[in-house]
Amino acid sequence: MSTKRPIEYAIQSCETMMRKFEAADLPPKIRFHYHQGVFLSGMYKTYAICKDERYFDYIKNWLDSVVDETGAVLGQVGIQMDDMQPGILLYPMIDRFDDPRYVKALEFLIKQFDDYPKIASGGLWHKDRYPSQMWLDGLYMGGPIQAEYAKRYNSPKHTDFVVKQVELMCENTKDCTTGLWYHAWDESRAETWSDPETGRSPEFWGRSIGWVPVAILDDLDFIDKTHPGYDILSQIVVDLIKSVCKYQSTKGRWYQVVDKGGEDGNWLETSCSSLFVAAICKAVRLGLLGKSYLEYAKKGFEGVINSLEYSGEDILIGNVCVGTGVGDYKHYCGRPTSVNDLHGVGAFLLMCAEAEQVL
Repeated sequence: MSTKRPIEYAIQSCETMMRKFEAADLPPKIRFHYHQGVFLSGMYKTYAICKDERYFDYIKNWLDSVVDETGAVLGQVGIQMDDMQPGILLYPMIDRFDDPRYVKALEFLIKQFDDYPKIASGGLWHKDRYPSQMWLDGLYMGGPIQAEYAKRYNSPKHTDFVVKQVELMCENTKDCTTGLWYHAWDESRAETWSDPETGRSPEFWGRSIGWVPVAILDDLDFIDKTHPGYDILSQIVVDLIKSVCKYQSTKGRWYQVVDKGGEDGNWLETSCSSLFVAAICKAVRLGLLGKSYLEYAKKGFEGVINSLEYSGEDILIGNVCVGTGVGDYKHYCGRPTSVNDLHGVGAFLLMCAEAEQVL
């Protein structure tokens, strides 16, 4: 059993990372990228609870290293969803500072979605070098920033766009038997991994699925309940979370390939487990799931906490899959793991912030 409140683990993790990196040195350095974005999003949610201004300052210091004095965003590489997500961090800066740089940077990012390459039905490509492909990760990279923009700036077209992206992803990646979503979908069927009939990738990769409910629940924070998309997205996210819960291991965490627990080579992965717990907690908090689902969250939280290691004052979050492309079962199971990489720490912080509010 954990002996501390969830927020205490989050604080310890933030302190660990701040000792390791100056904000501007977060890897990849001078890159506007979701690695930093998810970590700092988790740090911001931690800040919102504990109100330690050092965390807010740390986030600002990173943004100031990648947004120049004219408001230009530095370090985007090509056209890819991964380099859009950190824009969510601009909103608290806009709220606090009378600095046009942050507004200019936000407008620059939002405008990119207008010209971003799309499949025939309007879904966003994951990257320009992956034409005609939608990946689950993209819902987290591009959804919440647009949903919040729509709410703040009264831009209903962005709300409609966010809803459409979720519906398209669900339509093209959801498996009707398990209720889980495949990692990616290729409209062209050109990729070696794509099913020639459905275009879907062959496996249910944990972290890719984890981004989906976290993203949708963040979207719902900014979609009016009278909007038809609110009920649509609510039902989609509830169905997915219920399906995910069926595959929780006896140790609380979820497997790298979610539906194949116990098969040769598969292993318990920390970042997807953290994202699933965060989503369950938030869905309960928003009243979309009954409180009975907190039993899954408690078991998952304890599973993650029991997997942690420590080095002096530092908290070590391990068994985190490094970034990966789309592949088969052997591909996912063979991916290296890391300790305290930004994917894992960010997911862990999101979990702790949500768990603190309901567990």
